[in-house]
Amino acid sequence: PAASLLYPYGLDQRDHKNPKLDDGTSKKVSLTVPFTFYSKEYQALYVNNNGVISFDAQVNQYTPEPFPLADGRPFVAPYWGDVDNVLGGDVFYRQTTDPTLLTSITKNINQYFPEIPFTATWAFVATWDHVAYYGSTTNKGNTFQAILTTDTKMSFIILNYWDIQWTTGAASDGDPETGLGGTPAHAGFNSGDETNFYNIPGSQTEAIINITKTSNVNVPGRWVFQVDDFKVTGVPTEVPKVADSNNCWL
Repeated sequence: PAASLLYPYGLDQRDHKNPKLDDGTSKKVSLTVPFTFYSKEYQALYVNNNGVISFDAQVNQYTPEPFPLADGRPFVAPYWGDVDNVLGGDVFYRQTTDPTLLTSITKNINQYFPEIPFTATWAFVATWDHVAYYGSTTNKGNTFQAILTTDTKMSFIILNYWDIQWTTGAASDGDPETGLGGTPAHAGFNSGDETNFYNIPGSQTEAIINITKTSNVNVPGRWVFQVDDFKVTGVPTEVPKVADSNNCWL
């Protein structure tokens, strides 16, 4: 079933793998084609263990902040929280022009945005595979993915949430036994101009645990955005509901 939401990833896809390092990042990745994000072209990015893809600089910060950020860092936050891949999980990434993958991405974008003529010519796939949280005393892990894709003019980002079991690391006041509480993870987009941003509903609340059930394209666990000139499409206004301690829906 994972194949229906996650695009292929892992060492057999010739992915690179981030070092096992708390708050670590990839090396600087030079892009083979420019990627346009909020009307600005970028030629390089970093895949940060703490659930962030950043364009200008590495992001070691482990407690998320709401967007817009005051310091002007442009980045995508698939799931910004205190990942510790030393305790468990792996962070993979690759840029690719593999025709099979590009055909699949193109088909999905055309399905979600039927009025926009788009054929993917390049993609960047980053996957956080069953990653643990800082201070964890459990084997809980989160699996999520971000795909950046372009036809050299238009750019899209697809966010896939396959399995989310924790929201917060212990250094962000989370409970080491549950991975909940404190300052929960944040998902969204920060343009870097201190004005333009987008927060996925439920971000930095306990409801973010249910991001596997929410969507703006009617596919539970998938959020898709055109990001060259950022547009928000079909976003639900309701924040996802959270079960209380008696498992009653509030």
